[in-house]
Amino acid sequence: MRTIIFIMTLVLILTHCSLDKPVNRHYPTNKAPLIPTQFVKLPLGSVKPAGWLHRQLEIQANGLTGQLDEFWPDLIHSAWKGGHGEAWERGPYYLDGLIPLAFLLNDERLIDKARNWVEAILETGQPDGWFGPEKNDDRWPLAVAGKVLPQYYEATGDQRAMDLLIGYFNYLHENPPDWPDSTWRGVRAMEHAVTGYWLFRRSNDPGILQTIASIFNNSYDWSAYYHHFPWDSVALKEGRIPLNWKADGLTAHVVNNGMAVKYPGLWYQQSGRDDHKNAVYEALRQYDTHHGQVGGRFSGDEHLAGRRPTQGTEMCAVVEFMFSLENLLEIFGDPIMADRLELLAYNALPGTMTPDGWAHQYDQQTNQVLVSAAVRDWSTNGETSNIYGLMPNYPCCLANMHQGWPKFVQHMWMATHDQGLAAIAYGPNQVQAYVGDGKQVTIDQETNYPFDGSIQLTLQLEEDAAFPLYLRIPDWAKGTVIQYRNQQIQARAGSFVQVKETWRNGDQIQINFPMEIRTERRFNQSVSILRGPLYFALRIGKEYKRFTVNTRRIQTIEYLGSRDWEIFPTTPWNYGLVLPQGSIPASWEIQFNPPQPFPFADAGEMLYNPDKNLHEIWNGEAAIVLKLPGRRIPSWQMKKNSADDPPRSPVLSNKAVETLHLVPYGSARLRIAEFPVLDE
Repeated sequence: MRTIIFIMTLVLILTHCSLDKPVNRHYPTNKAPLIPTQFVKLPLGSVKPAGWLHRQLEIQANGLTGQLDEFWPDLIHSAWKGGHGEAWERGPYYLDGLIPLAFLLNDERLIDKARNWVEAILETGQPDGWFGPEKNDDRWPLAVAGKVLPQYYEATGDQRAMDLLIGYFNYLHENPPDWPDSTWRGVRAMEHAVTGYWLFRRSNDPGILQTIASIFNNSYDWSAYYHHFPWDSVALKEGRIPLNWKADGLTAHVVNNGMAVKYPGLWYQQSGRDDHKNAVYEALRQYDTHHGQVGGRFSGDEHLAGRRPTQGTEMCAVVEFMFSLENLLEIFGDPIMADRLELLAYNALPGTMTPDGWAHQYDQQTNQVLVSAAVRDWSTNGETSNIYGLMPNYPCCLANMHQGWPKFVQHMWMATHDQGLAAIAYGPNQVQAYVGDGKQVTIDQETNYPFDGSIQLTLQLEEDAAFPLYLRIPDWAKGTVIQYRNQQIQARAGSFVQVKETWRNGDQIQINFPMEIRTERRFNQSVSILRGPLYFALRIGKEYKRFTVNTRRIQTIEYLGSRDWEIFPTTPWNYGLVLPQGSIPASWEIQFNPPQPFPFADAGEMLYNPDKNLHEIWNGEAAIVLKLPGRRIPSWQMKKNSADDPPRSPVLSNKAVETLHLVPYGSARLRIAEFPVLDE
């Protein structure tokens, strides 16, 4: 009894203390004993895509995401919707992208699909709280389904989705921990915390926090892993990174790392300990230092693989890393994490897809001069991992890749505890949310960002409302100017700038991000070129060739636009940059082109034409083309079906100067994005 009284008293004290700080009154937030998050995620549907970003989601709906369950047997016969087929992760993975895509586009065809899946899942609930296919006894796919159902609840208000999740957390609470380090459910156990904290904010059930604590204390300790990171450059050089599927190998698995980077941050809400918060930042530092790649990603051609620009990154790792950053942004509100999120969304994500949304890679490379089925210097992946297709390697990415764009859109705005809104990531969109004393505001963001740095926000209000807006200024955007009414603000890069007013209907805010070209030193002192959040890559002539694969694990299925492709270079790729004294010459030319119907396409792509039911060569231009001088480096050649490591800069070449054309990384299926620098 004394223990109970003590706990109740502590909760009352913590609750009283929390009243001293403002709390968002319009959306569910952390309550004592949890630490408040810096921002508050808005419900699904609050942020909608516009402009080229709306078109990008339409491409996804018209491509694999919108059609996959019509021709992929693992989804057609999925046990998650009552069939006799796959009963593990692929159905929930697919829904984790299908559901937000359907409701962001208000696409009735996709909404009907999503509803049919969810109805089947809701019928599987058991009296003890377990749910899902009868032949599944693993908690891991239920963790994925646990991320699906909150989105469905937010979009529809269907209480049955909430009740099923509450029942499952009761099951976890009443049953012993089952999180072995040698299993996916063990190393990914804290994925349950995403759903658990979402539930607690709506139910205040202390049993949920007890369950999360049990999961954290009985599963793999990722916080300690980051503070004593075992798989660094020395481990790589000495061949100590474990390339297996045992307990140690699972800690080096790239997707597990992409998920796990958020786990210490999730737990920080409950522990309040700085070592858990610091573990997140240590994770980002360790990844960049030892495995960092262009586009905000880190390598892992199944296992962590170092900084060489021909090492691959699995597509699942890209979308999971994005989701981790989206969660961490809500918790910590750090603008540097939003910078990283945009790098992934605008480079690594489109770079590993065909622009028509009908094919993807398993492993993408920074310097990718040949896309083919061939032996490469991967850590563990197979020969077809590099092709663009339906299932180039393990089909997990085919199921899981769909969440990238829709969840990015969901997190472009968040609410604040002083009843305002924060612009987290930029791109054309519309947000509708409650602010101030409960009034509703709609903000249209008109822009061609990331291709252009001009952003206009237009507010729509039925009556005047006082509330703050927090505008993120990227770390690279030095000299940013914000203008509204008759005011002008010189904004500090790498921060959120507060603009607090009594806003009127029709008010406009103009943000102008200077997008100077800049360089970044990479492997062997090579250089990457950036402008805004975009990396740039050498435009290489390309020839698409259809490819067919049929193995026990993967197969080609040609349905509508679904094809498997190898891509071969038709122009040289082995160039170094003329970069006098490391500076950007004023003579470099920037060519702007309006965003095309396929925003991340470039000339020479093979794109699906649904009206003709065939693929055609695209003759449009990339949104931006940089023109700059370079020279061929004849000694830089292929090695093991990839570009060899770039020779250490500076490099000598007696070849004639040529004008090179660079396009956004996401628009280049063949590319060089880490260039040697010439010794002039």
